[in-house]
This record gives sequence, C-alpha cells and structure tokens, in this order.
Amino acid sequence: MSILFKGRDQGAQSSRIGVFQRLQMFFISHLRQALASLGELWRQPAASLMTIGVLGLSITLPSTLYILVKNTEAVSAGWEQASEISLFLRDDVTAADANSLVTRLSLWSEIDTVVYVSAEQALDEFKQLSGFGDALSYLDSNPLPDVVLITPTSKHTSPLAAQLLLDKLLKEREVDIGKLDIEWLERVYSLLNIARELVAIIASLLFFAVVLIIGNTIRLNILNKRDEILVMKLVGATDSFIHRPFLYTGFWYGLLGGLMAWFVVLILLWWMDSSIQAFASQYQKQFDITGLDAAALLIMLGLSVLLGLAGSMISVHRHVKEIEPQ
Repeated sequence: MSILFKGRDQGAQSSRIGVFQRLQMFFISHLRQALASLGELWRQPAASLMTIGVLGLSITLPSTLYILVKNTEAVSAGWEQASEISLFLRDDVTAADANSLVTRLSLWSEIDTVVYVSAEQALDEFKQLSGFGDALSYLDSNPLPDVVLITPTSKHTSPLAAQLLLDKLLKEREVDIGKLDIEWLERVYSLLNIARELVAIIASLLFFAVVLIIGNTIRLNILNKRDEILVMKLVGATDSFIHRPFLYTGFWYGLLGGLMAWFVVLILLWWMDSSIQAFASQYQKQFDITGLDAAALLIMLGLSVLLGLAGSMISVHRHVKEIEPQ
C-alpha cells in the first residue's frame, strides 16, 4: 500500500482508538523521534562534539565566575565584626553610667552584642599586646577612655545600615566619639557588585552566542534534509511532526553541553583549590568552595537545555516554513 493512501484506512479506525492508546502512541512517537535525533548526533561525532563543546565552554565561564562570586559573598557574610562600632565614653562617665548605657543599648533591635571595656582593662590589654608594659607603668594616669564595643545584627552590617546606627549612637549623652572603620568593607561590597554585573554581562553575551550557534547548526541540518521535508509535507505530515526531530536535536545539544560544563567546572575548581587553600592558610582559615551541589547541576542543565531549545525553535520556525512543495 502506498504511503499516500495509508492514512485512509487509519482514518476509518481512528474513532475506535481510546484516549489511553492515543496518549501511548503520542509518547511512543516522541520517544522514537528523540532517540532518532540522538542517533543523528552519534553518526556525526566530530560535528556534534564541536557544537557540544562550544555550548559547554560557553556555560563554563559564567558558571565558574558565579560560583566564585557566591563563595566570596559567603566569606564576606561572616565579617560582621568588620562593621563593629567602638564608642569612646566621656571622661566624666562613671562605671554605673557605663553599665546603664550597656543595658539600654542591649535592648536595641539593631544591636546583636554589647561589650563594655573599662579603661583599666584596655590598658592591661595594651600592655600585653604592645610590649611596652614597663614603660607604661611610669604613666601618672590612664590615658585610655572607657569603650563600648557594639556588634550590629546581620541586617545592619552593611555599610549604609552601620553608618546610620553609628549616627544614632552618637546621640547618647555618655558617648564622646564613635568610630566605624568601614571604608574597606565598602570597597569589598563595591567589588562584589561589579563582579556580579560582570558575570551577568558575560553570561548574557555568551548565551546569546550559544543560541546563534545552535540555530545555525539546526539550519544546516534542515537544509541537508530539505528533500525529506518536502516529501513529508507532500504526504500530509503536520508541522509539529516535522519540527520535532530538530527540536530534540537542540535538546540533546543543550543537555550534553550542560553536562560537559558541569565536569569542566569541577575540574577548574579542583585545579584552583590548592591555590585557594594556600591563600587561606596565610590567614589561618580553612576555606571550602561550595555551590557544586545537585541544585547547581539542575540549574546548569536546565539553562543549557533552554538555550538549545531556543536556538532550535528559532531556526525551525523560520527555515522549515520556507520549504514548501511547488
């Protein structure tokens, strides 16, 4: 029986096909076309590997930068002491007044901890750290004031919030001078903002390039199968049936490219781990790179699949429509 007339007998029997059978046939058709498109990639290993490599490496760079930025943010998030506020009390403030100030400040919602350091404690600590203990013993009086050390809550450790808190603390009658050494922390936050914007720009440009590359690859596949597409349209194949193999090709490109990007990121971070640990050891810190979990893998795979599908959909809807039998 000719394929041109094959559908007539099936049309007479279509009313007797149940819903479950139609769903089963639908999924079987999709699975068959998905495996067929994967076989096309397997039969052209060189061209397929080049496209997958471009997609994978394009995702690797922004992914690596993003993970490094997120780890830097995690480290900087533990620098609450960087926004610690030192309040130097007036000379005429008594110990009772200082304790009353500490009690009041401990009730503030913006403050996490309040530590009172008397002038005597500060002088003893300075003698131990400076090495001038014998020389300081000749002083007639203690030149150091009483100090109250304040650590803001996590919501008030940013430069702006800490500065506002300092301005509020300076209004207390016992406070003479307040100090917040936060300029270097502002530089760190500024650099992190620049790094985030840089990652977003690089990712956008590379993702756009990936869509163009996938679209051009699918366009070449469509041109190579021009005669086959013409025959399918002549026998009445639907547009979705014709589009489906090319869309699955974009899906496989994205999935395999995402897996490649994941393994390359693992290798790069493993390669950099020794240098990072050597740098952290200078500050007596143990630093472990985080972010390479299952959630990150799913995000990378989902993003790469979306890029592959986007490139293939753009190319399919444009170029398959242009192929029409005369």
